[in-house]
Amino acid sequence: MTQATDIQQRGILLSESALRQVKSLQGKQGQDLCLRVGVRQGGCSGMSYMMDFEDTSKITAQDDVFDYDGFKIVCDRKSLLYLYGLMLDYSDAMIGGGFQFTNPNASQTCGCGKSFGV
Repeated sequence: MTQATDIQQRGILLSESALRQVKSLQGKQGQDLCLRVGVRQGGCSGMSYMMDFEDTSKITAQDDVFDYDGFKIVCDRKSLLYLYGLMLDYSDAMIGGGFQFTNPNASQTCGCGKSFGV
């Protein structure tokens, strides 16, 4: 599957290393949780990324759900306007490690990589 086809099927993309990391974190929670990704006002560049686990019972009709081999990423439609095509990656590097967001919709990003402007 090409990345363009993958984006059409999954508006939020997840690298293999990010998928391994979120599955590992989910396993430590001991529950069947999904990963909610979204945006909110604030941060150095105007908008900041949000990401947290939540119970799948909180998925609503206003959410888009992207399946990764049984693991669900959930995003509300308003946030998806800003995040469509987002690549979520993970690095375990000692400096600069953690989750990284590559957002094709961002016109600017801050140095921390956790906020953006459109």
